[in-house]
Amino acid sequence: MTFQGFNKEDFNTFSIEGLDERMEAIQTKIQPKFQEIGAELVDYLSAHLGNEVYLHIAKHARRTVNPPNDTWLAIADNKRGYKKHPHFQVGLFDDHVFIWLALIYELDHKKEIANKFVESFDQLKQLPDHYVVSLDHMKKASIPLPELELKHVERFRDVKKAEFLVGLHLTPDDQRVTNGDAFINTVKDTYQTLIPFYQKALQARS
Repeated sequence: MTFQGFNKEDFNTFSIEGLDERMEAIQTKIQPKFQEIGAELVDYLSAHLGNEVYLHIAKHARRTVNPPNDTWLAIADNKRGYKKHPHFQVGLFDDHVFIWLALIYELDHKKEIANKFVESFDQLKQLPDHYVVSLDHMKKASIPLPELELKHVERFRDVKKAEFLVGLHLTPDDQRVTNGDAFINTVKDTYQTLIPFYQKALQARS
């Protein structure tokens, strides 16, 4: 089976009441698609980065009451986990898909990595105008790339819980979301654009 795209039912998962019921839908509808997408992206990134990377699919294991509002796959160069490392993400909220290079608050060497991104602010601003930035992976809100300011990157450096995610948001009815091949190609193109910033993050942590 190859990835056929995301459909309305996938996004409707996040309106299902109850933790167990929503988790069952995530596990049966969305996670098999993440496996298919992830297998292709791991091969792609390993080839383009020149080192092995590993697929992680969010388990939402800490949740005991509230069902998740989003779900995702992550790809990192660490086999055991991804949250402490620069990583790539693909995931869904109820109203959009996100495709990220993600630097979240658990990140090791966060200050060094953030400093590198502050220094690279001009290069960040040269990313495509339709890209967006998130300062909190738990929230839907994003900043369009043209509105990104240096203070946002400095906040990532200076505030312990601050995060920095850069990439794309796509709506559920976008043809790049509903067509499997188009989606995979869009993710690859996005990651290709973001790989230089991923590599800056790796250099800063070493």
